[in-house]
Amino acid sequence: MRSYPTEKSMILIGITGGIACGKTEVSQVFHKNGAIILSGDQVGKEVVEKNRLVLKELVRTFGKEILNNKGSLNRRNLGEIAFASKKSKEKLNQIIHPYLLKELEKGTESLRRKKYKGIVVIDAALIVEWGLQRELDYLIYVQSKREDRINRLQEQKGYSRREALDRIKSQLPENVKKKLADFVIKNDQGLTELREKANRVWKEIICR
Repeated sequence: MRSYPTEKSMILIGITGGIACGKTEVSQVFHKNGAIILSGDQVGKEVVEKNRLVLKELVRTFGKEILNNKGSLNRRNLGEIAFASKKSKEKLNQIIHPYLLKELEKGTESLRRKKYKGIVVIDAALIVEWGLQRELDYLIYVQSKREDRINRLQEQKGYSRREALDRIKSQLPENVKKKLADFVIKNDQGLTELREKANRVWKEIICR
């Protein structure tokens, strides 16, 4: 059983869920309420775009077709290749995740050294896959219907239905993550309702 922090401690919250479930919207609600956000997507993007060792290993593993004409990473092409099979996805994770996790750890440890006493949110789809839930004070799972997620990926990212499904299927089943969550937020009634639900969870955490 986790021992929850005192009012003088930093509170570390994980917000997770499948791709395109709405977890970043929930994180933004927490940010507006004063939380510091550490985004797994943003850190991952910086790792693959700025770390030359990572880019070199990605090219060695997946081929030069993942580069654009200027020699920088074409994330769309990398995704098409990496999420096409379980083996390819595992190779991608083995290359990127150690660096990503190291950067997230740097972020939280830096705040602890500064004796930050507020709420810090890790917004990441793979919190459970990484085992990070063991280090959190609270884990929030954002749930959304598969078809809604597919539609968002098609509309917002321009993915084909196959690309969207490849990404959804690459993650752990929903029931595994829900069992580990302290709070479950259902994203099934629109953005306004999602934000209201996020605010209610925020208030409950603050009250504790």
